[in-house]
Amino acid sequence: MRKKKKSLTEVSALGQYIPMSVHKARRVIDQIRGRSYKETLMILELMPYRACYPIFKLIYSAAANAKHNRGFEKEDLIVWKAEVNKGTTRKKLKPRARGRSYLIKRPTCHITIVLKDISYYKKTYETLDNREKYLPSNFRLKSSGAIWDKK
Repeated sequence: MRKKKKSLTEVSALGQYIPMSVHKARRVIDQIRGRSYKETLMILELMPYRACYPIFKLIYSAAANAKHNRGFEKEDLIVWKAEVNKGTTRKKLKPRARGRSYLIKRPTCHITIVLKDISYYKKTYETLDNREKYLPSNFRLKSSGAIWDKK
C-alpha cells in the first residue's frame, strides 16, 4: 500500500464508525463541500438533519488541528475535500413471536474532512499583474453570449 504525500496547506480530521447511514451523511456533506470554515459552521448549525452534529464536530476538530499543528488562521480555511464511506454494519437480534428472532441492521459510516489554507494562494494572486488568467474558469468574467450580455 502506497502512503499518501501530505500537503503543507491541508489538514484533515477523520471520524470512524459514526452510527448513521451513508446516504444521510452525504446529503449534508454535499452542501458544505467547497465553502469557507465560518460559512460551513453556520450552515451546519441551521440545517435540521441529525447528521449535522457529528460533521460539525469533525469540522471543528479539523480547524483545531490546523490552528494547533500548522498555525493556520481559521478565517483562511475552506472545506477542500469531504467524503463519506461505508463502515461496518452492526447486527442485533430482536426476539419475535414463537421464539423467532428478527435481525436489525445498524449501519455506520466513516467521514473524512480535509481543510485547506488558501492564504498562500491569495498572496500569490495579489502579486500577479494579469490576475484574470490565473482565476479558475468558472470565476472569469466573460460574456456567455446571451442576449442580456450584449448592449
